Amino acid sequence: MSLNEAVAQRLSEMSKLLELLGENQFKAIAHSRAARVVESLADSVESMDKPALVALDGIGDKIADKILEFCASASKGSPHIAEHEKMLKQVPPGLLEILDIPGLGPKTVRAMWQELKITDKVSLKKAIDSGSLLKLPRMGEKAVEKIKSGLALGEEATRRIAIGLALPMAERIADELRAIKGVQRVEIAGSLRRGRETIADIDLLVQTADAPGVAPKLRSSAKSKATTSKSKSDEPHPVIEAFCSLPDVRDVISKGPTRASVRAVINLHSGRWKGGGPDEHPKEPTMQVDVRVIPDRSFGAALMYFTGSKDHNVALRQRALAQEQTLNEYGLFPEDEEETPPQDRGISPIASKTEAEIYKALGLPYIPPELREHPADIAEFQKAGKVPKLVDLADIKCDLHAHTTDSDGRMSMRELVENALKRGFHTIAVTDHSKSSAIANGLSPERLRDQIKTIRALNKALKSEGLDIRVLAGSEVDILADGSLDFDDELLAELDIVVASPHAALSQDPATATKRLLKAISHPLVHIIGHPTGRLINRRHGLDPAMDELITAAKEHRTALEINAHWMRLDLRDVHVRAATRAGALIAIDCDDHESSDFDNLRFGISTARRGMLTPDQCVNAWPREKLLAWLKSKGR
Repeated sequence: MSLNEAVAQRLSEMSKLLELLGENQFKAIAHSRAARVVESLADSVESMDKPALVALDGIGDKIADKILEFCASASKGSPHIAEHEKMLKQVPPGLLEILDIPGLGPKTVRAMWQELKITDKVSLKKAIDSGSLLKLPRMGEKAVEKIKSGLALGEEATRRIAIGLALPMAERIADELRAIKGVQRVEIAGSLRRGRETIADIDLLVQTADAPGVAPKLRSSAKSKATTSKSKSDEPHPVIEAFCSLPDVRDVISKGPTRASVRAVINLHSGRWKGGGPDEHPKEPTMQVDVRVIPDRSFGAALMYFTGSKDHNVALRQRALAQEQTLNEYGLFPEDEEETPPQDRGISPIASKTEAEIYKALGLPYIPPELREHPADIAEFQKAGKVPKLVDLADIKCDLHAHTTDSDGRMSMRELVENALKRGFHTIAVTDHSKSSAIANGLSPERLRDQIKTIRALNKALKSEGLDIRVLAGSEVDILADGSLDFDDELLAELDIVVASPHAALSQDPATATKRLLKAISHPLVHIIGHPTGRLINRRHGLDPAMDELITAAKEHRTALEINAHWMRLDLRDVHVRAATRAGALIAIDCDDHESSDFDNLRFGISTARRGMLTPDQCVNAWPREKLLAWLKSKGR
């Protein structure tokens, strides 16, 4: 775990502890927001002084002191925040575990603790079995069943799933919903739409012609209280019934007229799975999927609201209030003094059907979902009057990191070319492993020289066949522990492209890792640094170098830093891409192809690039072939 992650984790836990102790809610929110800010930083907080921390949107004077306290104590081998330790002594440790159960917030958990003496999962289970949990205010049988289900699911219910597994699952369910009679539109929302690398749950919005609209709420009366029969509006919409009956659904958590939450099966074969045995993943793992049926007149507002992020939504609501308007999941409305929400009083919205018209009404350009993480961006986009043109799937014209059967790939060289042609690429690079990657059947110098000759002959054959594609002779050269490369310079100079990547010694300390990668970046024959940290999402942290130093060096030497698009890597991560983009460094988006299906991972790399605000001009894969080849030849030649 990096220092930033450790600080963010501590601040997030402090936020929960503050709520459990009944402290000021705004203080708890401040700690939670500061945790998200630190987690999204490209540079280490260790390198920042107090003025630099306070300058960050979301970090105040007191929280900055706590961050500095943690960093100072971490340098001495005992990372801590005194206030955090004090709070831990006041709260039973089992309460934090209870907070991980879906559907349980700090207020409810505090009430359990204070009123029923529930302090851990064991005592919670006893309270459920005895029926005493029902004594809590607003705790009905449905809520208890949901908690009981969350307890049974255990860690699986709170595990974040890699985007490469979550997105195919969401798309599969969305397609099944689109096939239901009367469905007009289905959209993926939430963190999945924002392109986050891991997903806690899936949100789907369904538009139908007969979706229940917003009507004035019934006032309590003797007559309404005496009514026991269900009205038609209380019955689940046909889409909700159909959703809960899908083959992949294993457990219905909740079901109402226009919304349902279920646990559905994850297909582990939806992407190239590099491991994850039975101890790491259950035989039939599931994740939560939420579906909401939305009327067309408020679909845009609902899509914006349920896409998030939370911080982005808060910033938009504050902006609306400053304009004497109110923004919610039903639309943007004129602000008035009434306590009842405007949609419940039949007030017509200023904008609600599309996200674009809501942004326009707020005086903002349309902000793509991937850029809805950092509230500070909103002011930047407003000032510029536009959002930068982000790189898109259609912009990518080549892949510069691919493997064949000569090393550990499953495609012949010709199959690799055919896959590149199908995607309209003008260039494909063959970059099989170097000799130190013995487990990947890395090439010896002799085998690499033979491969170079084969590629030269292949290019001539392709030209004679009238096929407009260029095959580059390259290598994914190991960056050894000391920063030296796996092949000598004489051999590297014979190649069209060199991708230098770390594969071993991935637990080096930050200073050593930084020195190691800087040496490779500054090497005159290296074009791209492949998956720079070597991390595997949810499995291996990888190297933790000083990214600001690497980015500065990469810009100076015009060495591209790679976004490895495989969903288990996504390395560089989004915050590092953002830092590199702002600094003017070059970025490559490569699929690290080993088999045909790996080309499909490009969309995950694009999501990461867009979250990092990458534009086509800084992405070498989006360049015309002439510009790309000129850059490749300029390095060390």
